[in-house]
Amino acid sequence: MNNFWVPICFLLLTLSISSPISTAQLSPSEVRILFQMQKLLEYPEALQGWTNWTNFCFLPPSPSLRIVCTNNRLTELTVTGNKTKTSPPTQITLSKSFSIDSFFTVLTKLSNLKSLSLVSLGLWGPLPSKINRLWSLETLNLSSNSISGEIPPSLSSIKNLTSINLADNLHNGSVPDLRPLTFLQEINLGNNKLGPGFPSLGDSIQIIVLRNNSMRSDIPAGLKIFDQLTKLDISYNKFVGPVPSFLLSLPSIQFINVSKNKLSGALSSNATCGKNLIVLDISQNFLIGKLPTCVGSNSKASNRTVLDSWNCLSGGISKYQHPYAFCHKEALAVKPPVETAGKKEENRIKLGVLLGMIGGIVGVAGVVGLLVLVIIKRAGKRSTEDRFDRSKVEKISVRSSPKRNVNARRVPQLMRLPTLGLPPYQVFTLEEIDDATNNFDTANLITEGPQGQVYKGWLRDGSQVQVKCVKLKQKQMPQNLKRSMEGLSKMRHKHLVSLIGHSAVTYQDHPTASNTVFIVLENVTNGSLMDHLTDWRKKEWMKWPQRMAVTIGIARGVQFLHTGVAPGIFGNNLKIENILLDESVSAKISNYNLPLPFQVGSESHLHGEGISSNSHLSSAEAEKEDIYQLGIILLQVLTGRLIKSATELDELRIQFEEGLIEGRSTLREIVDSSMIGSFAYQSLKTAVEITVNCLSRDPSKRPSIDNVLWNLQYSIQVQEGWTSSGNLSGQM
Repeated sequence: MNNFWVPICFLLLTLSISSPISTAQLSPSEVRILFQMQKLLEYPEALQGWTNWTNFCFLPPSPSLRIVCTNNRLTELTVTGNKTKTSPPTQITLSKSFSIDSFFTVLTKLSNLKSLSLVSLGLWGPLPSKINRLWSLETLNLSSNSISGEIPPSLSSIKNLTSINLADNLHNGSVPDLRPLTFLQEINLGNNKLGPGFPSLGDSIQIIVLRNNSMRSDIPAGLKIFDQLTKLDISYNKFVGPVPSFLLSLPSIQFINVSKNKLSGALSSNATCGKNLIVLDISQNFLIGKLPTCVGSNSKASNRTVLDSWNCLSGGISKYQHPYAFCHKEALAVKPPVETAGKKEENRIKLGVLLGMIGGIVGVAGVVGLLVLVIIKRAGKRSTEDRFDRSKVEKISVRSSPKRNVNARRVPQLMRLPTLGLPPYQVFTLEEIDDATNNFDTANLITEGPQGQVYKGWLRDGSQVQVKCVKLKQKQMPQNLKRSMEGLSKMRHKHLVSLIGHSAVTYQDHPTASNTVFIVLENVTNGSLMDHLTDWRKKEWMKWPQRMAVTIGIARGVQFLHTGVAPGIFGNNLKIENILLDESVSAKISNYNLPLPFQVGSESHLHGEGISSNSHLSSAEAEKEDIYQLGIILLQVLTGRLIKSATELDELRIQFEEGLIEGRSTLREIVDSSMIGSFAYQSLKTAVEITVNCLSRDPSKRPSIDNVLWNLQYSIQVQEGWTSSGNLSGQM
């Protein structure tokens, strides 16, 4: 008898072990909920084949479906679909009729759920805050869907959560404060668009995965107390600052991946490593110096893997390193200054005052403008009658004094005012700058010079811009940065490549602290003046009136730099390739000297003394150097030739001086032959005179920019007068 029961008992024991964990029949109400879910999820493959006789609590578990019941209640639900990013586009998400809100309204009726996993089912839309109705939940996995928007703060009220996996979705914005989840051990938010700050987590956390997001803060010092942390993966973000030495020595840490960020500085040579550390990946950052002994090539830990390539490390494990200059130059992303609530309120008050002042100024300017228009209209009739006669009188005065400097006070004050016609100036966030340049993609790099790198970019409204990255000198930061930012907002004029806005950011908590300013400039797409003088197709269009209009625009831009802002801006690197032309062929000066506390030494290759535009000249000397460089541009406009040496420049200047003495036939031989037939001689002569004066060897004899502008305007006035008189052909 005993022998008979032994095999039966063994069989019963075996069946109990191999069967699912479920211990009860699911209640009718929860059966109805499962059928509703099946419909709302549009009958995924894992949920097909269900009938009214299906015993859900005893379905055999599979990779795509697992249901566990306890006391007639569903406590575990796992559904895995096939709507992954490798599927055809039409299969990635559920249809347009799907409502994630309706779905979670049904799902949250399963209030006894402890484990919920809905993976690759094509869920889309923002995660509803009603998810906190799953108050018993311990593990949550909604990975590999298309759930968007912010993570709802209500998630932090599910007190029993130990694991959260929202990876491979479309979440954005800040991660809510999850410190109330005192039992949370694992969080995976990888492959989303979350940021910019590091999430606030409780110190019982063991696994943190934030890979491939939009995090742009430093690595927080608060991680120091995470003594249970075993894995940290924050790769493919925009984290800045140093790699904290405590990170390597956390007692439980096994895996650290901080690769593909913007971490900079040197790792502490005295850093120690925790005995459990197995993998350390610090590759593709801007790190310098030597690796700590515990992770270096001489480390005694033979089972430890260290990846350090594409930094600027000396004596690193990998031979693939950038030179030191690369990391010094390329560490562009820096920590934005943190504003307290009080500081924000203060800034709002200041902004209100500033807007009020601007409104008042605009109002006054409007009244002045109306008065000017009235005066101009009244004077119009009188000026029309005697315009031709005035031209004749002024023409005679020019002939009598070819070397004169006209009183600058005669320049109309209206010419000193900037003509904007630009979008309002704005202060951009670092995130907006990164988005505009696609995270400073090297494919968007336009140029690299002494003042910094320039990238092309696109603002969120679709307009194309250029972004100049300028790293300021540390010792001048505190006292000058605010003043410099105020100065930047004034750099807007019709004849400058004007500033649309800026972003100034600081990383303050590191010994190599510095400021970086990202300057957003308008994009000018019609090429440079040099292009128009060297391309024969464009050159044919550039007759005398067009060239004079361009040179007047250049002079007005220089005048604004010298006198339109206080203090004046000198040493502006005026070169023909830096004169851009917009779609209306209006001149815009680029690469001018920005009012920032940094120093550059861009030498003029044409000036015999090799003068530096900023570092070695006083303001007065730099002003005269600008006039000299403007004279070079004028000479190239007149001759249609690019001047490549100081010797060639001196020869042409002498030829023009002789031409002024010998007469019109000599000047006609010197100027660009493609202009013949388009200029009045007296107009040409006036332009040549002021050009020669600009190129005077004695800087004190060079005219002011007001004098230059007056003469160029006079030249075009003479041209217009003789053109309208019908006597142009006789004056060629």
